Amino acid sequence: MKQNICPGCGSKNNKDAKFCTNCGKDLNEKEVIDAVTTDVVSEKEKLEEEVVDVKVENNPNNSKKNNNNVFYIILASFITFILTFGLCYLLFTIFNKPVTNEIIKEQKNVTITDTGIADAVEKVYDSVVIIKTYSKNQLYSTATGFVFLKDNKTAYILTNAHVVNGGDKFTATFTNTKEEELKLIGSDTYQDIAVLSIDADKIISVATIGSSEELRIGDTTFAVGAPIDSDAYSWTVTRGILSGKNREVEVSTGNGLYQNNSFVMEVLQTDTPINSGNSGGPLCNANGEVIGITNMKLSSDTIEGIGFAIPIETAVSYATDFINGKNVVRPYIGISLYYVSPTLYGNVNVSGVYVNSVEKGSAAEKAGIKQGDIITEINGVEIKSVAYFKYLLYKYEVGETVPFTIVRNNKEKKINITLGSSNATS
Repeated sequence: MKQNICPGCGSKNNKDAKFCTNCGKDLNEKEVIDAVTTDVVSEKEKLEEEVVDVKVENNPNNSKKNNNNVFYIILASFITFILTFGLCYLLFTIFNKPVTNEIIKEQKNVTITDTGIADAVEKVYDSVVIIKTYSKNQLYSTATGFVFLKDNKTAYILTNAHVVNGGDKFTATFTNTKEEELKLIGSDTYQDIAVLSIDADKIISVATIGSSEELRIGDTTFAVGAPIDSDAYSWTVTRGILSGKNREVEVSTGNGLYQNNSFVMEVLQTDTPINSGNSGGPLCNANGEVIGITNMKLSSDTIEGIGFAIPIETAVSYATDFINGKNVVRPYIGISLYYVSPTLYGNVNVSGVYVNSVEKGSAAEKAGIKQGDIITEINGVEIKSVAYFKYLLYKYEVGETVPFTIVRNNKEKKINITLGSSNATS
């Protein structure tokens, strides 16, 4: 049953009562309050509905705005990534290029970088000997040589001819300090090669012969010898490179114009230090193989870094002839001569060798060469000196017919000479 509650005292009253039975309060004031309350509630509900409507209306815009913000953030991140990547790539390219070059350079350096040539030196070391030359029981000179060949009974030592010239007794000292006497088998002054022998059981080691023809310019070379003082510096090793091949070097041993003892040698050039006492020793490649015979006589004491060696092929060829008992026979045409040129003589207008005399019955006389002729060419090659004349002449064999160009009475003429032989040198 519904009851009216007094707004004043709160007591309960009948439904139809207009005044409170307790306090007399007019119960209709509640309706006003209820109405006001209802209106307030209604207004509140309306406001809440409007707020909801506003929220509902604003949600799509907010979502769109949020979506736009996300898009811009992603776009900015992508652009930043592209720019960062491009900058990193540019920096990598700039700074990595020298590193790449350095790596390439290092790879190239491997071909010229080594830890030494000790193994190569050891290979030839014990074959090298110190040669002493005596004259009338007096020590005449010391130099170097090396054992290059051995058979069942005999071993053979190569050295320079100028090392043994003038001597009558020769000894070899080995790396074990033992000194043994040697026998001279043969020598050739022009090629500056000599061969000595010793009993095979007295040597320590035999050198391995290599090839100078296979050697390239810039290849490593080294020499073993006794420079300056054989007692103090025996078996000294010096190192360098091959500086040149087929060098034509003139060795002058004569005086004045008549340089009949001068000659030209075709040799190897090296910057390997070659000092007095090294003559006759081995010039080796990086494998410890002998590719030449060092020759101090050819080396310059005024120019640093230039040394020479006789190619091993030439040396072995002559040495083999000596061992087999063959004598060296060279072409001979029977003239005496000296070099002339417009610079030396104002009354001549050509360069060549002047024929000072002609030996009777010689190859030159038979061919028609006369005193006063000037020989300017041999087989089309210009003559540069007396030594070079012999160098060109000795390229041919005895019995060959060779064309000579001469000037006689200021007229050029060709004469063919069939080469003879003699113990003479021109």
